This record gives sequence, structure tokens and C-alpha cells, in this order.
Amino acid sequence: MSRDLAGRSGLLLTAITCVATLWLAISGDLILYIHPRYVVFTAVLAAVGLVLCVAALVLVRGDGHEDHGDHDDHDDHDDHAGGRRWPRIVGATAVGLVALALVAAPPATLSSTTAAQRDITGTPANVEGPDATELSAAAPDVSAGFTVLDWSSLLRQSSDPAVFADRTVDVVGFVTPDPADPENVFYVSRFMITCCAVDAQPVGVPVYQEGWADELSPDDWVHVEGEFASNPSPASDAALAVVPDGVEIVEEPDEPYLF
Repeated sequence: MSRDLAGRSGLLLTAITCVATLWLAISGDLILYIHPRYVVFTAVLAAVGLVLCVAALVLVRGDGHEDHGDHDDHDDHDDHAGGRRWPRIVGATAVGLVALALVAAPPATLSSTTAAQRDITGTPANVEGPDATELSAAAPDVSAGFTVLDWSSLLRQSSDPAVFADRTVDVVGFVTPDPADPENVFYVSRFMITCCAVDAQPVGVPVYQEGWADELSPDDWVHVEGEFASNPSPASDAALAVVPDGVEIVEEPDEPYLF
């Protein structure tokens, strides 16, 4: 009987997970966990899984009724003794806690804490960004739509101020303190996702703003405009940093990740 109980609990947990996945897909929040190209595939599998779970629960329930009829005396004795009560309570509690966690925990993007634990100065593999050599010879307006990922890729290629001269940075991202100089430098950051949130790689552009924490907090989403210059911070590892003309707190974008 305990094996049947474990089976029902497992099926319920799977069904709840399928429902949560479908809800995230319908609400558009599934992209907070996986790349958009996998959303339809994941939703279809979740729907199929939900149907199979419901069918299996119906079959298990039917088998349980038959078994109960065959062993009335034995089951009544066990129930009276409390031998089967605790497994039921544990199973119901586990299912309830998972359901509560899925409902109570709202979908959320990865944070500056995660970014700080990974190499924010790196560039994800297999990313084809702009070429620093070509950019140095191009007109200033060529960089007018560059994202945090584009600028991060360029900074990995060159720290020559001439490459970035007269080019305006206009990006949106969340605030991640520079670990080397958290009082004066922060990174305007985004996460790059190739598959799912597990492999998300933070990318960022250093911004020099003395005493920025007086106006901003980590994880604030900001719109930054300015130009690159030699980083005034002697403590920071970033050779260049954006000296902003303006930093404005904004709402988190509908698609917070870069793909």
C-alpha cells in the first residue's frame, strides 16, 4: 500500500509541475527560465505529461479500490493502529508544499548576486559580436543600437580608448556592483541565455559614478547613456568605463534576458 501511495504522490507532483509549466507558458513568463525557442516544445510536453498523469491517477485510484475490497479486515486494522496514517500525511504534505512553492514564489529573473558569482566580464562562447578593428574605422552611428552584450564583447577585444571615441552608449540593464570598487563602479548588466537559466552568462558594461549607491541599489534596472573613457577608479579592474551623462531607473523589460 505504501508503494501505491508513493506512486500517487509522485503523479500528483508531476501533474502540479506540468500545470505550473503550462501557466508560465501562457503568461509569457516561461522565458525567464528557458530560451524562447524551447517554449512551444516544453509546453507541448507539459500538456502531454499532464494528460498522462491524470490517466495514471484514475487507473491507480481504480486499482486501490479493488485492493481495498480484497483486504478490508487487514486495512481496517492498520488504519485503526495508525500504521498507514503517517505515510499519507507525509505524502500529502510533500504535495502541498510543492504546490504552495510553485504558487507563492513568483517568477523572477536572475539577480546581481548570481551575476557576481559568475564572470561578468566574460563573453559567452559562440557569440558573434561586433569586431573592434572594424569598429575603429567605422562611423560613430554604426554603434547606435548596440546592446550590453555588444559593448561587453568589444571591451573583451580592446581597451584602446580610440576604438570607442565619440561613440554613445545607450543601454538598459540591472545594477551589479563592481567587486573591486563597489562604491564608485557598477556594471549595467544582462544575462545571456543559450538554453536555460542554468547556463545563463552575465555580461556587463562598467559604469563609473562616484557614490552611485546613494541613488541606486543592486538589481535596480537602469537606462544608462554616456561615453567610454579611461576608468577613473584606480581600484577597479576595468580599464575603460562609461562616464554617464545620465542614469535613470526604469522598469524591468518584458524580455530581461539577451538571446
